[in-house]
Amino acid sequence: MVVFHVKRGDDNQFLYETDVNRDVDEVVKDIVAIYNGRLKVTRICYEMEELGKHGTFLPEEMQGLNEDQILELKLKDPWAERCAPAGYVICKDDMGRRCGLAPPTNMQEILKKAAETATEIISKKRVDLRECMTQKDISRALDELRGATKIVFPAGLPPHDPVRMELDNVEDLTGTQASKEVIDPSRACLWACGKKFLSGNKLSDHLGKNNKSKVTVKLCNQGDGAPGREPVMTEDERKQLMLHAYRKQEEWKKLEQDDDDSYLNSNWADSQCMKRQLNGLSNISWKPK
Repeated sequence: MVVFHVKRGDDNQFLYETDVNRDVDEVVKDIVAIYNGRLKVTRICYEMEELGKHGTFLPEEMQGLNEDQILELKLKDPWAERCAPAGYVICKDDMGRRCGLAPPTNMQEILKKAAETATEIISKKRVDLRECMTQKDISRALDELRGATKIVFPAGLPPHDPVRMELDNVEDLTGTQASKEVIDPSRACLWACGKKFLSGNKLSDHLGKNNKSKVTVKLCNQGDGAPGREPVMTEDERKQLMLHAYRKQEEWKKLEQDDDDSYLNSNWADSQCMKRQLNGLSNISWKPK
């Protein structure tokens, strides 16, 4: 199986294992699904942290308002108490995004642990560990998050809560920074070695028949142009080379500054040493009478 080291720009993303006989379109679709799935898990983990601190999301018309404004407009969140976890504690959200009915400490730990587990499943560290990622890993991370929310919020989350919308795949990212990170599968493409993988081809048309190789590929949008090529050496290799050059430079500086000629008194520097040894005149000590 050929292993793809998938990158987005210069950032490592994940390792992906496939076969050179697969279609390019099929592989691109699979890689995009994993990439977008990782983004989804990351977004949920962030919102889940806020969910544990301040409870469920407020309706859109109540967000950003202070208590006086809510009273003046006679607004009420119909989902707050209905969805509140058992034994909830009051913890107001200074941002005015959530209702303030937070889960108790033990329940917060469940959400926190689930987020940590999901983050570990999709971690970029798996590249260094040489562990490949699949859509099953994304599903496993989402199931971990979904199970935690059901335990902590047995009545469910409001339909407008970001965590529920993400888990139900009805999230609206319009106008957010997250929308710029998501890749449209219909516009996605892969590049490797300065060449674009063409739609309709098989991977073998670009990589040959060798099924035991590792290739660094970059995930891009159609029309973005060719991504930058990979550097000749890695950042660690470059640092080691610079360190070696610096050490050699310091050694030369020390040699240039060292003008001590005391070594001339050493036996090995005496041109007459061998002659005296042959004549038996070495190691002779003179004592006054």
